[in-house]
Amino acid sequence: MAIRCAEKAERVVMSYQTQFFPEIRFGGFSHVDGTVNFFTRVNALLESDSVVLDVGCGRGCYADDPVKARRELRILRGKNRSVIGIDVDPAARLNPAIDECRLIESAHWPVEDESADLCLCDHVVEHIADPESFFAECRRVLRPNGFLCIRTPNAFGYVAIAARMVPNGLHGRVLRVVQDAREDKDVFPTVYRCNTRRKLRNILARNGFDSAVFTYDGEPYYLSFSKLAYRLGVTHQRYSIPCARNAIFAFAQKRT
Repeated sequence: MAIRCAEKAERVVMSYQTQFFPEIRFGGFSHVDGTVNFFTRVNALLESDSVVLDVGCGRGCYADDPVKARRELRILRGKNRSVIGIDVDPAARLNPAIDECRLIESAHWPVEDESADLCLCDHVVEHIADPESFFAECRRVLRPNGFLCIRTPNAFGYVAIAARMVPNGLHGRVLRVVQDAREDKDVFPTVYRCNTRRKLRNILARNGFDSAVFTYDGEPYYLSFSKLAYRLGVTHQRYSIPCARNAIFAFAQKRT
């Protein structure tokens, strides 16, 4: 019964998603899909001999994404020399999309100096309590001219504003309402210490990176629990001013 109800709910959500983004019927993703747009650029920076460091790699739940095109963009393993995943959570050892997992046990990452060509931080920066130390580590592990790719919530977007209004201990409960597939073990405390365009640009410059930092609004996935909420999210996505968009994308290159 629970499975049938979940499948029915998924069909209802898909019906109004395709109302606003009819192109979803052709490939399973919208033209504003944040993951597709972000990882298209990440893939463009990869070379066959690149070593990728996936910071905060997690369990790799994206490997179960039913949308083939998006899943293949997100999984970097096999497109380069190796993907090293680092995380504070031992469950990261289960990630099927990395070649090697190393646990973070201190502020100094278990990664050699200048050993990575691309450092990926996908929905990680919002959890970092000490951004200065974090970005210093990004610079340390990257080779000269190496790339740093960041996707993180914008502190001025409605998603981050709403998240800050809810105590961290209740985030899992709230996310179960707006994202049925989100598990408690995939929910971590957020602090938003470096989640504006200005703060990211400044800290990247201080740590020796040339960067492009910009905001982005994709499909309002968090509002899929309600057609009315989703409609409002689509209106925001289409007409919001840059400083109020929900995500920040940052692409940076380490200066030599």
